[in-house]
Amino acid sequence: MSLKVLIVDDHSTVRMGIRMILEADPELEVVGEAADGRQAVSMTRALRPDVVLMDLRMPVLDGVAATGQITDAQLSRVLVLTTFDDDDYLFGALQAGAHGFLLKSSTPTQILAGVKTAASGNSVLDPAVTARVVAQAMSALSEATPPASALPETLTGREIQVLQGLGQGLSNPQIAQDLGIGETTVKTHVSRVMAKLGVVSRLQAAKIAFTHWG
Repeated sequence: MSLKVLIVDDHSTVRMGIRMILEADPELEVVGEAADGRQAVSMTRALRPDVVLMDLRMPVLDGVAATGQITDAQLSRVLVLTTFDDDDYLFGALQAGAHGFLLKSSTPTQILAGVKTAASGNSVLDPAVTARVVAQAMSALSEATPPASALPETLTGREIQVLQGLGQGLSNPQIAQDLGIGETTVKTHVSRVMAKLGVVSRLQAAKIAFTHWG
């Protein structure tokens, strides 16, 4: 079965370009296009895509609000497709429940891989932006976030290395390459790290790593 994708962007030319990229992959099916956040929520309810590719700055209802409505109702996973000047919106979208983000300048291969990663339930964080977003997140951390000194003693040496990679915004393949281990092993370590830290997302783990090592 192909993965169903909804494209959300207020520029028709952008939607057309993304559609061409997605339709070139036989594993993906574009089930619709929305030009604003309100349409995105409505079409997500009706079409139930596996992934919503979400722009942020749109009329009627912006991408942050739309992302919150979609994820709160557990209608689909949301992957933000953004530009460099969208940091404030981007952080808001992640707080609203987006599974991650890619830059609009990403290559077709990166976009296709990102959609499939999000569909599988994993986070997609573009290293070119992650450091800035995590830095911004530091100013908004609540008391519920463990301080730097509170890393669990149960973390193994390898798990600490993986956590450091998360803090640098590295993807699983990049961590695997750096550590000389397989991607499946990295996924296992990431799951264990998140469980030991008591967090539910890759971004939350990255925040803790950034707090601890800077």
